[in-house]
Amino acid sequence: MTTWKSLLLQDSISPIMEQLNYFHDHTLMILLIITILVGQLMITLIFNKFTHRYLLEGQMIEIIWTILPTITLIFIAIPSLRLIYILDEINNPMITIKTIGHQWYWTYEYSDFKNIEFNSYMIPMNEQNNFNFRLLDVDNRITTPFKSNIRILVTSADVIHSWTIPSLGVKIDATPGRLNQSSFSINQAGLFYGQCSEICGANHSFMPIVIESIAPSYFTKWILKMIEI
Repeated sequence: MTTWKSLLLQDSISPIMEQLNYFHDHTLMILLIITILVGQLMITLIFNKFTHRYLLEGQMIEIIWTILPTITLIFIAIPSLRLIYILDEINNPMITIKTIGHQWYWTYEYSDFKNIEFNSYMIPMNEQNNFNFRLLDVDNRITTPFKSNIRILVTSADVIHSWTIPSLGVKIDATPGRLNQSSFSINQAGLFYGQCSEICGANHSFMPIVIESIAPSYFTKWILKMIEI
């Protein structure tokens, strides 16, 4: 059962990821219908005894099998283009977080507030507690308020990294000398995990990402505490 669960998409915690899940199911259903139809036609061709020695062309069937794939592609393209525009749209972000990838850790800057900057390292195995996840927990988490529009700016100080949290539906390349941006909104409180998804060197698999989503009132207290530090 665990093996099958590992093949599934993570539960969505943002509107963007919900839309990506819907598009995945929509496309998978179309592929399933095509596979069944083509399989049935192949089996029929192999096992039937009908032959036509003088059949040279069939204009009607050629028109049909040209039009049907076109219609199928339209049904896939329209929701796909809609999703691309949704992913690129950033409207009135409440908070901006700048993320800088290093070999092999992340640095976070809360640009809207003064002097809030910290590094995020993976917790070594010999320092982990029983409740920590191996290779996934960090010493400093990103803290954000839920049900708020967050803008994330991503860059790199050395090589190409990729800031990725699957349950958010966010995957942004961190490229040296370039600033990429995206946005997300988390629906609920909790801890959400991700990792660098670009092969960035020897310790590529040891630079995890953790977002802690909390209520806006608690986030205000956290910000005040970080400013005092």
